[in-house]
Amino acid sequence: MRVIITAAIAAEQEDYFKTTNKENRTEIVPSKVGINENAIIRRISLVGIVGNVVLSAFKLFAGIAGNSGAMVSDAVHSLSDVFATFIAFLGVRLSKKAADKEHPYGHERFECVASLLLGVILLITGLGIGKAGLEKIFVGSYGALAIPSMIALVAAIVSIVSKEAMYWYTRHYAKVLNSPAFMVDAWHHRSDAFSSVGSLIGIAGAMLGFPVMDSIVSVVICLFILKVSYDILKDAIVKMMDTSCGEDYEKNLTAYIAAQENVVQVDLLHSRMFGNKIYIELELQVDGNLPLREAHAIAERIHDSVEAHFSDIKHITIHLNPAML
Repeated sequence: MRVIITAAIAAEQEDYFKTTNKENRTEIVPSKVGINENAIIRRISLVGIVGNVVLSAFKLFAGIAGNSGAMVSDAVHSLSDVFATFIAFLGVRLSKKAADKEHPYGHERFECVASLLLGVILLITGLGIGKAGLEKIFVGSYGALAIPSMIALVAAIVSIVSKEAMYWYTRHYAKVLNSPAFMVDAWHHRSDAFSSVGSLIGIAGAMLGFPVMDSIVSVVICLFILKVSYDILKDAIVKMMDTSCGEDYEKNLTAYIAAQENVVQVDLLHSRMFGNKIYIELELQVDGNLPLREAHAIAERIHDSVEAHFSDIKHITIHLNPAML
């Protein structure tokens, strides 16, 4: 006897949980109910785009007027965040589209595509900054390098404070939305804050009589950006390859299902990530002497229970095996 139950998970459930992938392991954390996702998406995007445009313009002016290559590099990094936020906005909005005839499984992987694009943008930005810094270092005539002025130092401090604030703001709402793309965008802000710390050190060193420090810091910033880019690209690729949610997550879910009434044994449980959602394939044993309607009712009850407690499981397939009791 075989019963296949397949159902989509409801969008809003009381007391539901968020699932966040970390190093191929998934943890369940509480989330809020009744949030206006579209309003949050617009707000994050507006803060990111406006904030980065203003900050980029100020840092570019300070870098040019203050003779700081590191600050100019920092301004370019901030400008890349404008495009990053815009791509994240598009990716998240598209991923929220309902399933249709051409895409019966939904559009969640648009977020992965957005993350890939963001990672590539960050990679190109980092390589450009590193190239400019190395060229100045290998010139060899450090005495000819301009000494940064105080405005560049002030710009670095303003950038650190602003970008760290934007990181925490975006990170908070990325968790509320369970959005990988906006979490990547948050890390763009954090990487910019770190690069500004490097700029601060380089500018201060150059002002103290070590002008090459400004260029050296540009190279260090490049290495940091490349590392962040690698992590972003790796995470996006993993989520596009139907990677499992991890042993811990599957053990917790198996234990939850095994504890349900009328479940004799869980024979198989497979999970796979689909963007920021999860698909589950489940095989379990129930009493083989039960009528079909009763077995079907058990499967539906288990499905509804899992649906209520694991909101990021978008699709669950339950296959019932007969147990001889």
